Amino acid sequence: MKALDVDQTIMARRREIVAALRAIIPGEAVIDAEIGRRPYESDGFTAYANLPLVVVLPSTTAELQAVLRYCYANAIKVVPRGAGTSLSGGALPLQDGVLISMMKFNKIKEIDFENRCAVVEPGVTNAAISRAVDHRGFYYAPDPSSQIACSIGGNVAENSGGVHCLKYGLTTNNVLGVEMALMDGEIVRLGGAFLDAEGYDFLSLVVGSEGMLGVVTEVTVRLLRKPESARALMIAFDSSEAGGACVADVIAAGIIPGGMEMMDRPAIHAAEDFVHAGYPRDAEAMLIVELDGPPVEVNHLVGLVEAIALKRGATQCRISNSEAERLAFWAGRKAAFPAVGRLSPDYLCMDGTIPRKQLPRVLAGIAELSEKHKLRVANVFHAGDGNLHPLILYDANKPGELQAAEDFGSDILRLCVEVGGVLTGEHGVGVEKRDLMPVMFNEIDLDQQIGIKCAFDEKMLLNPGKMFPTLHRCAEMGRMHVHQGQLPFPELPRF
Repeated sequence: MKALDVDQTIMARRREIVAALRAIIPGEAVIDAEIGRRPYESDGFTAYANLPLVVVLPSTTAELQAVLRYCYANAIKVVPRGAGTSLSGGALPLQDGVLISMMKFNKIKEIDFENRCAVVEPGVTNAAISRAVDHRGFYYAPDPSSQIACSIGGNVAENSGGVHCLKYGLTTNNVLGVEMALMDGEIVRLGGAFLDAEGYDFLSLVVGSEGMLGVVTEVTVRLLRKPESARALMIAFDSSEAGGACVADVIAAGIIPGGMEMMDRPAIHAAEDFVHAGYPRDAEAMLIVELDGPPVEVNHLVGLVEAIALKRGATQCRISNSEAERLAFWAGRKAAFPAVGRLSPDYLCMDGTIPRKQLPRVLAGIAELSEKHKLRVANVFHAGDGNLHPLILYDANKPGELQAAEDFGSDILRLCVEVGGVLTGEHGVGVEKRDLMPVMFNEIDLDQQIGIKCAFDEKMLLNPGKMFPTLHRCAEMGRMHVHQGQLPFPELPRF
């Protein structure tokens, strides 16, 4: 990965910048000492780390605005950060940039059960919203595996999903509005506690923008009624290809499960050793399929899914008969990432998305790539919507293994694009997939996207070095092309 050039002028002004920030936010909210900055040197994508110039923890919108205005006036780069659980390096700090942690913005400001929404600050954790509304039978649908720790602001930045996103959508489908600060400190509101807004849909543009357009200060989320009932099936197969084919058959039958997850043999064993959920150790692949809704409907759909699985050669099919058993089925899947960490000193968690019908082909391709790169892989993914999470196992202490793991991951993502998929489903591009963007987008596509960034951040100070392999200056985006001495549209008058 090519690193950004460090602005030595900014580095030379470090003491001055720290002093100015302390004048804006007094006390311990400006972290200057190296030992205090170390916890912020990377996010969940730990293969890369940078020590930030300084860390700032504003606790009010006014403080955030003042910090942004100072950085804007002095051309200082800024990296917004939530809980730091991002798996693509989206919150990787810059040596010559201010890292702004939003975790002091941690209040649930309003819960409106009548309109089925809640207004929360970006530092509120994902799971905290569901806990706050559970007593009235509501919940917040997106549920990333890191939901006990990840922040709503980070979810907005990366358009996070989770095991139930197949039926209930990702963050973009469950956020009604945001308030955010632009790089110059201006506050803008997009959407709100209503179903739709007039004009351009800027809200959908901001969700998934990876902190490159503004810093979110408030989020209005959609609340859903908890389903009347839910049952889960744990289905074992003697091959990943058979499991993938079963996924395609279930969706083709018009059944949309609340969740549909798949794990291969290495992941099954790791999760079972970690959680003891009763997973089938002799299976090569396992599906967890959850159906929710009215009990009569759920029982009917459970029977249909069981029949489809058996037709596809399922070797075992267990159906939950209690809430405790259903939660036990999910416990291993929710803990799969830390569980796989017991198999290897390090791993890369990839995030590509493919058409469901391509699951058997891609899983076979990943197995071939594992042989090619001589690295093990454990597959854990959201099978229902084709969002793959291959976990590439490596040891960073062995020379060349990190590079081999990155090459392996790049090949997986190229394969995803080749079969009609995309580079990411919910983790974002960050620095991890940045240099692969030309695999999916041509130069015109990328210029259009950079043009949008210029409209929000003309100085290119917000989270630079992420998403785009080459970030043109905004002035360059408006350049006029001269071909063989001729300007475009020579017949038009020019002034």
